[in-house]
Amino acid sequence: MSQITIFHNPRCSKSRQTLQLLNENSVEPEIVEYLKVGVSQETVESLLSKLGVEPRAMMRTKEAEYKEQNLGDDSVSRDALVKAIVATPKLLERPIVVNGNKAAIGRPPENVLDII
Repeated sequence: MSQITIFHNPRCSKSRQTLQLLNENSVEPEIVEYLKVGVSQETVESLLSKLGVEPRAMMRTKEAEYKEQNLGDDSVSRDALVKAIVATPKLLERPIVVNGNKAAIGRPPENVLDII
């Protein structure tokens, strides 16, 4: 069985609820506090691939940094969006749970049950 990982922000209620849901289902995930450790471009690309989405689908589009960096503009390239997440990890939607080659965004937390 592969190690399950959660990209977690302890200050986020959805992230805490998702972690609790995993624990209730006998899952002890590896916890990545991405706001502390950051995320690499490789990690972001891997998450995009496992989620099967484009960058904006895993970005927090309501964050001030999203608007300040004008990331909602359709002319912003995919690569620039990935680099923005790397440079500003706060833009990464949370929580994201990874199990092997699958991932799910825990909004709502029950979304992650499909991959565990």
